[in-house]
Amino acid sequence: MFSLTTILTFIIVLGVLVGIHEFGHYIVARMCGVQVQTFSLGFGPKIASKKVGPTEYCLSVIPLGGYVRMLGDDPNEEIPEEEKSRSFLTQPVRKKIAIVVAGPLFNLLLAVLIYSGIYMTGFPTVTAVIGEVQEDSAAEAGGMLPGDKVIAIENEQIADWEEVRETVQGSGGKPLYFLVQRDGQEVELNITPRSKESEDVFGDAQAVWLVGITPKGDQITKRYNPVKAIYMGTENTIKLTYLTVKGIFKMIMGKISSESLGGPILIAQIAGEQAERGFSNVILFVAMLSINLGVLNLFPIPVLDGGHLLIFSIEGIIGRPISLKIREIAQQVGLFLIISLMVFAFYNDIMRIFVNQG
Repeated sequence: MFSLTTILTFIIVLGVLVGIHEFGHYIVARMCGVQVQTFSLGFGPKIASKKVGPTEYCLSVIPLGGYVRMLGDDPNEEIPEEEKSRSFLTQPVRKKIAIVVAGPLFNLLLAVLIYSGIYMTGFPTVTAVIGEVQEDSAAEAGGMLPGDKVIAIENEQIADWEEVRETVQGSGGKPLYFLVQRDGQEVELNITPRSKESEDVFGDAQAVWLVGITPKGDQITKRYNPVKAIYMGTENTIKLTYLTVKGIFKMIMGKISSESLGGPILIAQIAGEQAERGFSNVILFVAMLSINLGVLNLFPIPVLDGGHLLIFSIEGIIGRPISLKIREIAQQVGLFLIISLMVFAFYNDIMRIFVNQG
């Protein structure tokens, strides 16, 4: 069902995502003076392991996650008095929160790094040359012609089609001053966008501003200096993080079909498709998945990082540790929820295969 390329890409993608997430926990734990017992990529039986100092570094057989086990992770663990200062559970709440948050945070930072790198090294974008002017549109009424190249809107320089789209949609429907290049000459045009009710990807109503033009489709490579690239990479990551959170809440509220939820099989399929399209597509896929992993792990479900964060935050407020019994019940509930979610995701993946084959 899966080619060797698909399988290898899937393993590498998951390895990068899990590795950066667990490294976040690991490095911050070390910085906080906590002893790390085990750093593992994968679950289950160990394929290979090497002990360096007090830490065992492992590669395990099931590549669907990983873990960092710290001294004192288990409340029932007997810890010698001289080692208690390096135990996780004896740390101040602020340190425990920092260690927990570090995993998801490193996933978001990975996305920032990837997007910033792409903006610096260059990415293909569509030029601002008009391909078609729709009949009875605002653009036709304003005198725009196919072949015109938009060089400025409202005296702001335009570099590509995305900037044309963003400027028009952000205009609020007011008349816009266009400067276009036509047959070697600069031509001034005044065009008033026309509003149209539409739906966004989540089904919410929104007003779109249209002028009735489509791009010719020619492409150029666009690059930014490091400062601008990092700014844009951060901005893009924040935007996608917001959309991810919104999408999850919409699914919980029933506004988006839960059939869109995918598991490892869907990830593997998409990873294989991106690998066929080129390395840059795989990198972009990693960035998107990294944002999803970071966001999902921050949800306040026991077992996930967000669940631990909630417990430690409560402990910080009440000034004492939560009882072991309550912790165990919360972990069991969280484990049930996560397993149920995984089973449902696998079910969706399998149903997609049957539908596609049918």
